[in-house]
Amino acid sequence: MGSGKTTIGKILSEKLNLNFVDVDWFIEQRFHKTIGGLFQEYGEARFREIEKNILHEISEFEDVVIATGGGTPCFSDNMDFMKKKGTVIYLNVSPHRLFERLKKAKQQRPLLKDKTDEELIDYISRMLEIRRPVYNRADVIHQFEHLDPEPDKPEMTELLIDKLRTDI
Repeated sequence: MGSGKTTIGKILSEKLNLNFVDVDWFIEQRFHKTIGGLFQEYGEARFREIEKNILHEISEFEDVVIATGGGTPCFSDNMDFMKKKGTVIYLNVSPHRLFERLKKAKQQRPLLKDKTDEELIDYISRMLEIRRPVYNRADVIHQFEHLDPEPDKPEMTELLIDKLRTDI
């Protein structure tokens, strides 16, 4: 959450002349509910099942860049599945940088909106600690610390494209 998956995914897809699909957006359109609303209504286990099914559906699309939710790779066999279907990219961002980004937008994120700054940094650090072993299995790990300024996003994406060309 907050690493720039959707923003960078859109730019990457444009530069590579591919389609772009955000898994969370796709789920929200399909169910006519927000991700937070689905979590609340169905609970995490059922949401993760929905998410896995949607991931499998989207993976059949051709010529596509897919942005998943932050937890998507960590549940079921999703990371193994994604690696079989394409190149998995992990946008590695420090807890401090994620805190700065998410603090500004926490009111739009149901899981974060009632957290104090201390609770937010603790939450981010715990989630990264739990998820990092799965994230580190990505085909490409790209450090993405300096994403905030708008003009830098295309430049950072070009660096990622260069890395993709050399790593894959």
